[in-house]
Amino acid sequence: MTILVTGAAGFIGSETASALLARDETVIGVDNLNAYYTPALKEARLDRLRARENFTFIKADIADHDALTEALDGREFSSIIHLAAQAGVRHSITHPFDYGRSNLDGHLVMLEIARRREVRNMTYASSSSVYGGNDKTPFSEDDPADAPVSLYGATKKANEAMSAAYGRLYSLPLTGLRFFTVYGPWGRPDMAYWTFADKIMRGEPLDIFNRGAMARDFTYIDDIVAGVLAAHDNPPGETHGFHRLYNLGNDRPEELMSLVAALESALGKTTDKAMKPMQPGDVERTWADISRARKELGFSPTVTLAEGIERFARWRRGEGASF
Repeated sequence: MTILVTGAAGFIGSETASALLARDETVIGVDNLNAYYTPALKEARLDRLRARENFTFIKADIADHDALTEALDGREFSSIIHLAAQAGVRHSITHPFDYGRSNLDGHLVMLEIARRREVRNMTYASSSSVYGGNDKTPFSEDDPADAPVSLYGATKKANEAMSAAYGRLYSLPLTGLRFFTVYGPWGRPDMAYWTFADKIMRGEPLDIFNRGAMARDFTYIDDIVAGVLAAHDNPPGETHGFHRLYNLGNDRPEELMSLVAALESALGKTTDKAMKPMQPGDVERTWADISRARKELGFSPTVTLAEGIERFARWRRGEGASF
């Protein structure tokens, strides 16, 4: 099959495209290579994909319907894995219109392309941020998700509602994946595990928000990619209104200080910690109930936080040192 992957220069997008190519699929990758973080990292991810056969890259903005439609004209694809989005909870507080354009307009454009092209299915990125202030753990796909604490989370919840409507209106199979704190080599430099690693290596103090009383369901990139491919291969049918949501997490929340300890151990250095209050838009704890994904997709994460951080640390000190 030929599969259209949006956000192909991003962290999850590039790793998903690589996994598809490894199983002899043909991939058309789309990305706008914006400067939310260093485009050099995005270009390096693309270079790894360009070295493989059956990969084509298109530089385009998913929110620009006319330009994207023109760029895709004459190119055939049977399904879509839509991973492009403006990421970052804190950035959404200071740059809200970036999220309206990329996450709302961009998602609608992709739904329309999927409908008009009559693709087999579209799998798209949602986020654990949709759970907002939910205080019930672990988070289940059946829990209410109507109390967002960030604009980013609100846009992702809107994506799910839009997709549910398109599934019912057009019998278009759509799958939303609620990712839980994805990390690993080739990841995003704006995320805590990366910024902490750099500060530890430089001997700088770490800002520990909510004074360390936080936990995240850290999920290694290889496990996430396995879940994305499983969802792509098993689209929902009429029984679920042609729309299905899955949590993709590790089902094991780790305390923030456990992340710090894992990084210090992997890097062989320690540093001071500055205890800070909670930041706006943040939540104290995330924890994925992955029973639905286990049952319906065979999703079974295997990489522990200590193992995943060790792999990231080796990459950061080696191949990743230039970013």
